[in-house]
Amino acid sequence: MSRRTGAKHKLCRTAGEALCGSPKCPVHKRPYPPGQHGPTKRVKRSEYGVQLLEKQKLRHIYAVQERQFRRYYDEAARRPGITGDTLMTILETRLDNLAYRLGFANTIDGARQLVNHGHISVNGRRVDIPSYRVHVGDVIGLTEKGAKLAIVKESLERTISRPPYLTYDEASTTGTLERIPDRSEIPVSVNETLIVEYYSR
Repeated sequence: MSRRTGAKHKLCRTAGEALCGSPKCPVHKRPYPPGQHGPTKRVKRSEYGVQLLEKQKLRHIYAVQERQFRRYYDEAARRPGITGDTLMTILETRLDNLAYRLGFANTIDGARQLVNHGHISVNGRRVDIPSYRVHVGDVIGLTEKGAKLAIVKESLERTISRPPYLTYDEASTTGTLERIPDRSEIPVSVNETLIVEYYSR
C-alpha cells in the first residue's frame, strides 16, 4: 500500500489554500508559494499549468496517488453522465474520506490511518482498506477499540456539522451514506472541468 510522504503543506502554499484540511496548515500564516525568496509575486500560469494545479489539488485533498487517481478518472470517463461529477462522487465515497466527513478524524490523513489500523467498520465488519468504496445504505462505524481512542473522541467533539448525504447516530457513533452526493454538496473547491481537460489533452 502506498502512502503520502514528503512535505504535506507545500502544495497548500502553492495553491494558496489549506488543501490538507488542517487548522494548523502553515498557509494561514504564510499565504504565498514556498521557496527561499519568501513572499514574491505569484507568476501567471499557462493553461496547462492551471489544469495541472487543479488535478494536483484534488489528488492532495483526497490523499490519492497519481496511478490510483488516473484509474478513478478512467472509470469516471467510461460511466454515463458528466465525467467530472462522476470523478468527484468516486473520490467522495472512499471509506477514508467518509470517515473524515463523519468527524472520526481531524484530517483525511488521520482518517486513513484509522482505517489502516482497523479502527473503522462497515456494516459491522472491520475494513482496513482506505480506498474501499462505500455504497448507499452502508453503515460506517468505529470498532470497540477505535471508539475509545482519545484522538477520535476529541475529533467528534470538534465536529459541528456533516454533509447532507450522511446521517450520524450519536448514540451508536455510526454514520450512514443515505444517497449519492450531488456535486454541489461536496465541500471541495476545485474546478473538475479543468481536470477533465487535462486528461483529454
